[in-house]
Parts: sequence; structure tokens; C-alpha cells
Amino acid sequence: MSAEEQPVFEEKQYLGYNGLSMMRRLLLGLFCFAVYWWKTQKGMNGDLFFFLGIAMIVLSIILLFVLHIKISVYKHFIVLDGLWTSRKVKIDLKSIVKVERLTYSKYSLNNPVFNLHMKGMVRFYTGGNDCVDITDNDGHPYRIGTQRPGELEYILKGLTKKKD
Repeated sequence: MSAEEQPVFEEKQYLGYNGLSMMRRLLLGLFCFAVYWWKTQKGMNGDLFFFLGIAMIVLSIILLFVLHIKISVYKHFIVLDGLWTSRKVKIDLKSIVKVERLTYSKYSLNNPVFNLHMKGMVRFYTGGNDCVDITDNDGHPYRIGTQRPGELEYILKGLTKKKD
């Protein structure tokens, strides 16, 4: 790859790190273990609940390695690539008029989303509290959740200033 094709910024976000999903899986696993304990105390067979609890924990561990979003910033564009879709989202840096760092949501637990069009905004999120809001020439806002918001904001502001 030439220097022009190398990403200036790259971040990978994995599904297993989403707080809401992890909380759901672990609570379901704890429920299965509690029912298993209750059934064994009553003298009944609760092996199915024990294996379901183990399966929830194994699933949580596997999801730590499942890629959800890959954010790549190049000199002229941003590429957002997701595992669950064959579509890549490409945003031209020439069209960006505003870049700002914000809190992703007032809620601390959010569902992971990729290319979700809701209330006039396009959202990309896996986990974390912060995001970078990008607005293009046409007024379309993009909200990109990131684990390194300061670095992404700094790079995007630097790349969009050069274009002026």
C-alpha cells in the first residue's frame, strides 16, 4: 500500500464490549444458575439450566472477538465497515462542515447500531460514552461512537481544515 492508501486513524469495535448486551447475557446466565441451584436443592434435575448458564458465559467470551465496526480515516474520506453488512459507508471529507465531540447518549446502556437512520441522524455505535458528530454540506448529521473520541476529533478537524 502506498502512503496515500494508508489510514490516518483506525479503530475496531467489538460486539462483546457493548454494556447493555453484556448485562443481558450475564443476567440471563445468573438466572439460569439460580434456577439450577434451586432445582438441585429441591432434588430435581436442573442440568439444562446449568448448561444454558455456561453457554451464556461462553457466548459472552466469543463476542469479545466479533468485530462490529471498523472505523478507518484516510486523507480524503472516512470508511465505516461492519461485520453484519456487506455495505461500507464512505463519507467524503471534502463535504464535512462541522466536527464536534459529544456524549453519545444520556443513557449509559445503548444498543449497538450500524448505519441506523433515526430522527434525521445516521448512527454508528458499539460501546463507550463519547462520540464524534459530523455534519456534511447537505446538513446530514452522522454520529460515530468511538472509544478514542479525542483522537478521532483531532484528526478529522485537521483533515477538514486542510481542504478549505
